Amino acid sequence: MFRFILRRTGSAVVLLLVLSAIIFVLQAVSPGDPVKAYLGANASPEAIAAKREELGLNAPLYAQYLRFIANLLHGDLGQSFRTHRPVLTDLQSFLPATLELVLFSFVVAVLLGVLFAVSGSLRLKGGALFRGPLLLLAAAPPFLLALGGIVLFYAQLGVLPASGRGVDSSSPTGFVVLDSIITGQPDAIGLTFQHLLLPGVVLAIAPAIAIGRILRSSLDVTMSADYVRTAESKGLTPFAVLRRHVVRNSIGPGLSMAGLQLGFMFAGVVVVEQIFSWPGIGNYLAGSIPVSDFPAIAGVTLVLGTVYIVTNAVVDILQVAADPRLAA
Repeated sequence: MFRFILRRTGSAVVLLLVLSAIIFVLQAVSPGDPVKAYLGANASPEAIAAKREELGLNAPLYAQYLRFIANLLHGDLGQSFRTHRPVLTDLQSFLPATLELVLFSFVVAVLLGVLFAVSGSLRLKGGALFRGPLLLLAAAPPFLLALGGIVLFYAQLGVLPASGRGVDSSSPTGFVVLDSIITGQPDAIGLTFQHLLLPGVVLAIAPAIAIGRILRSSLDVTMSADYVRTAESKGLTPFAVLRRHVVRNSIGPGLSMAGLQLGFMFAGVVVVEQIFSWPGIGNYLAGSIPVSDFPAIAGVTLVLGTVYIVTNAVVDILQVAADPRLAA
């Protein structure tokens, strides 16, 4: 197990280096001059030349890349051309909102996926009434679900808000739910969950189906095994058989798919944040792309890529913990 963790951690580090190289190359070959974007179109040639020298853009590419890596290791992601603040400072402001939304959506997706899988595998009465609408909703793109949800639950019924986080997000940690719990503000907690519910469910539906399908397939295979039939013949209830003999042997594929879907959520959150005016890195990225804010785009890309790589490394380790045979 320890060897596997070391091997998987080493692979993650290599992937992060490859990701950083790709981001650096894309920045280098992108059209436009980052110095002009930072100083403005009216900057003098002398000011542009001085800034290029200051930023080290006249050095060879390999030297620029080594400097890029050294800056990353020190937490320096450059300065945003749009906000004129360090990108790391911007990310510290916007990232908690995105993490809060994605983590909430992930919990919802896992719960819905497990219900989808268990209701189908155990042939629970009424399970089709749950799985059918969920499959139908998953067939629609997230932006259409978001717009439909706003029209129905905000404009028509008036039961859920359509935008924002509900309370001031300039809290100590940036996580509104956590800060509301720490400060003992139940009203703020309820308001925050009201604002989380609609974008969170929209972001969770498609991953829930992906997780549920894989998990149900794995459960069905395990349920047909001889040792499971033996347990059933001893008079154990279906839920007891599932809990004692099936879940651990079936959870591997579900964990793998959950890790993939968590990474996809961070990619899909860009659209959802724009529609619901959620103040996260998706909105930050959407505002940076039209003005060619390369440091901001690279910073967000690096964060999202790192989350994806680390998540899948953790999932692989959890799979081995559930089934040590996979470490071989």
